[in-house]
Amino acid sequence: MAQLFAYIAHKNGVLDDSAAELAVAAAKIEAGAQVTAIVTGTGADLDTACQAVAGIYPVVWKFEHADLVYPNAEAIRKLLVKVVPAGSILLLAHDTFGMDLGPGLSVKLNAAYAPDVIGIEAVADNKASLVRQEYAGMAHAHVGCDLSGGAVLTLRPGSFQAGEDGGAGGQVQDKSGEAGDLSAKRRFVEVVQAETGDVDITKADVLVSVGRGIEDQENIELAHDLAEAMGAVVSCSRPIVDAKWLEKARQVGTSGKTVKPKVYMALGISGSFQHLGGLKGSPFIVAVNKNPKAPIFQVADVGIVEDILEFMPALSEKIQEG
Repeated sequence: MAQLFAYIAHKNGVLDDSAAELAVAAAKIEAGAQVTAIVTGTGADLDTACQAVAGIYPVVWKFEHADLVYPNAEAIRKLLVKVVPAGSILLLAHDTFGMDLGPGLSVKLNAAYAPDVIGIEAVADNKASLVRQEYAGMAHAHVGCDLSGGAVLTLRPGSFQAGEDGGAGGQVQDKSGEAGDLSAKRRFVEVVQAETGDVDITKADVLVSVGRGIEDQENIELAHDLAEAMGAVVSCSRPIVDAKWLEKARQVGTSGKTVKPKVYMALGISGSFQHLGGLKGSPFIVAVNKNPKAPIFQVADVGIVEDILEFMPALSEKIQEG
């Protein structure tokens, strides 16, 4: 089997949940394989991230370079082409950065490319059976991938249960001297912080989140009533923000906020990967949707097929009675 690598992104030295999830996916490709993690950046943040990654992966390659102060996919692509051996399998998180980095990287490495993988069912004779979702999650596609010439796989965050890591006590190897010239045409300008709003949904333990199934702006009040009864905070999916029924600060998803509640109640939300990408930390998900085939039911701990406009007032009433 080819060598296995995982590119680990971090923000100010803090790892995303996907760092451990990539290790789990690597074990499904080859159980017991030594997976090498690649971490880039500068200064104390890079050292902090490398130590955290070493608690998951047996080998960590550290690359410190002035052009890697901010994660620039163009510069990191140049780096990975230099240091990853031909024929290797490289795993990335399927987030906005991974979607920027992965396609061009596979071309430069002359490797197979499989994006947004949610499952790895079987690997034999350098061929893998991968699972992807199509039609907004309404169907699962089983895709054959030839690994013999190497591959770049982007894995959907949350699809591989974190915690089953590749082993603590990893060795950090400083490979900065191998980076060379990483100059890029694009350059980092600034970080524009999203508006905070009156409520910070990222701090809430319980979220009552509404989607298209709410049907009308006037029905948002039903969600607020339920949230008040539950001691929760109201959040939403992107269509609600696009309709200007709730402010952007309440949006959960890859284009909104990343949240880590203990309980997440998804009301009238179909469950697109863009929305689920904003859920971290394995919350207890309760999904209510009148469409029994809604993709949200595939990840929910409890699924209820019901019209939310009838469900919300009924549950609010029951809670208040208690």
